[in-house]
Amino acid sequence: MKTEPPTGWERWQSSFFEEAMTQTQRLASIPQLFQKIDKVQKGVTPREMVYDEDRLKLYRYLSPQPPRYKTPVCFVFALVNRPYIVDLKENRSVIAHFVNAGFPTYLIDWGTPTRAERFLTMDDYVNGYLHNVVNFLREQCEVDAVNLLGYCMGGTLSTMYTAIRPDLVRNLILLTTGIDFAARDGLISLWSDPRYLDVDKLVDTVGNVPAAFMQGGFLMLKPVQNLIEKQIHLLENIHNEKFVDDFMYMETWLNDNIPVPGEVYREFAKYLFQQNLLVKNRMRVGRHSVNLRKITCPLLNLMGKNDDLVPPCQSEPLNDLVGSTDKETIVWPAGHIGLAVGGKAQAELWPRVVQWLGERSEAIPSS
Repeated sequence: MKTEPPTGWERWQSSFFEEAMTQTQRLASIPQLFQKIDKVQKGVTPREMVYDEDRLKLYRYLSPQPPRYKTPVCFVFALVNRPYIVDLKENRSVIAHFVNAGFPTYLIDWGTPTRAERFLTMDDYVNGYLHNVVNFLREQCEVDAVNLLGYCMGGTLSTMYTAIRPDLVRNLILLTTGIDFAARDGLISLWSDPRYLDVDKLVDTVGNVPAAFMQGGFLMLKPVQNLIEKQIHLLENIHNEKFVDDFMYMETWLNDNIPVPGEVYREFAKYLFQQNLLVKNRMRVGRHSVNLRKITCPLLNLMGKNDDLVPPCQSEPLNDLVGSTDKETIVWPAGHIGLAVGGKAQAELWPRVVQWLGERSEAIPSS
């Protein structure tokens, strides 16, 4: 018996009911979002606190295997977000790459500043806290110098420290680190222009710069993508458990901001973004003048090709300003966060970084 092809009305009915069923399934998945939020962990690799000072805590990551390297690597994160992005979840952890490779691996958590910390300066963070951590690691690991891995603002602090204390840093790895702010490619640089931003009035008024102010700026870098497209994409994939899981981990971190100490914000905005003193070797941190040419250790400079927060043009000039002869630049096809947690970066970039560091760190002789 010959079957008649469906009429236009029948095709429309079929399409309508199929779409209605899909939307019903999506709506039914919404309550599961709240359960997933409660299950999000802030860091997955086992660790223990080994040093603390004021708000700062230094964590050592634990491994069932004995270390293969004597030289420790210390992660120096920004003062804006919380540092667990580098240990976000299973198969999305930068920390795990170094732990599994046999490095004594440490991370600085700067903590959340209170109103009492509004007067802390870069001198306090670079020549105070960071220097104390480095000396603690030198003593604990019985080494003369340590490896520093600085992320974003933490990379800028690490660069300053290495220029001031070149004898205490064996290798320097920088991840999406702003150094040269002459180019106005990024919106952050444009918004911080002294014609539009009175830094002194802002800091004198609010003290610590609120997390909501910083987060609002980050969202407005890509407002349509961050405020509209992302939510639509979630609804379209709400029945995909892996997608939702990754989404919840990322959103938890992205919205877990902390205020920035007022004086540190003032110094970053005025002396780096507005006056660009660092690349001119005129940046002062306490009683020290930062001369980038004094950085002579091996340098690995990692940048995200699609980074809208710290464009590569703000990081790349560093390699020509340091005194190092062993220096390398990698521009990876990712954004500011994808450079750390993106699937391709996890599979290809970070094993390469670990190998680079292993070749330049003191190994423990095999017995």
